[in-house]
Amino acid sequence: MNVKNKVVVVTGGGSGIGAALCERFAREGATGVAVADKNEANAKAVAASIDGLAVACDVTAEAQVKGMIAEVEQRLGPIDLFCSNAGVAIADPDVRDPSGAPDEVWTLNWQVHVMSHVYAARDLGPRMAARGGGYFLNTISAAGVLTAVGNGPYSTTKHAAVGFAESLAIAYRDRGVGVSILCPQGVDTPMLRQSMHGPSVADGVLTAEAVAGIVVEGLAEERFLILPHPEVLQYMQRKTSDYDRWLRGMGRLHHKLTERR
Repeated sequence: MNVKNKVVVVTGGGSGIGAALCERFAREGATGVAVADKNEANAKAVAASIDGLAVACDVTAEAQVKGMIAEVEQRLGPIDLFCSNAGVAIADPDVRDPSGAPDEVWTLNWQVHVMSHVYAARDLGPRMAARGGGYFLNTISAAGVLTAVGNGPYSTTKHAAVGFAESLAIAYRDRGVGVSILCPQGVDTPMLRQSMHGPSVADGVLTAEAVAGIVVEGLAEERFLILPHPEVLQYMQRKTSDYDRWLRGMGRLHHKLTERR
């Protein structure tokens, strides 16, 4: 997927990785970039800087996702690349209890990290296939293939997001619709600054702009797994080669974090 002359949507596009993606896609020559964000002021600011289209959208509401897609296609044309990038991060109230977050936090994580991807694919997937092609880029996190110590809802729903993206890639593989997942560790965004600890920063914190550049390369190669931090692949291999050893190591990290808290 080369984004030049393509119509692109980025949810959570008003800040962080989303804003950097919007800016990079515009520089790469996208025909139109739609900046979708719950914070309309942020969306408008980013859109103004790249001559894009700002659309207010709460991705937890299917009706809003469908309405946003309809507006973009009406104003910019058929969507070629849809980036489900919106995310939330709310630390566990007690790092010793990954089940301890209240139900509303679990529900919010599930809606943002899983169902928003489902809503987009439900509406756009069949249409992209009928048009002969399209692409989904789902921002997930290294937490989806490893885990996030101290954030049970985040880690759990990011794992589920990987599972859905795999299903999407398999189902649409022969119908011209591609799928990639973006799984960074530490990226210098407001979300990361809320919890600067653990493996998310152990291998270095990248700028959002650097991540956007890596995304463009990954999309051009149509790689399913886009890893801004190459160490993540090594960790995945260690995890699957000896799950018990990996759990023991993560347990030690959890203990250090508990003592620090």
